[in-house]
Amino acid sequence: MARKYSRKASSDVERVMKKRKAGTLRSGRSKKKVKSRKQAIAIGLSEARAKGRKVPKKASKKTAKKRKTAKKRKSSKKR
Repeated sequence: MARKYSRKASSDVERVMKKRKAGTLRSGRSKKKVKSRKQAIAIGLSEARAKGRKVPKKASKKTAKKRKTAKKRKSSKKR
């Protein structure tokens, strides 16, 4: 089976995660310090995409919303 992410993309994300842990990772225009793990991963993947690495396309807002509602339904059924 083919890989979703290239090795270079993984190394880009790894580099960004190390910057976050060191406290030197900053976000876009605002230049605020990134504290969130998810935000750091998003920044790493975004940079990898800009470099032309093999990374899946971003999910559209519609798709993300569908996933969120499906997850809510699933968790409410378990209770």
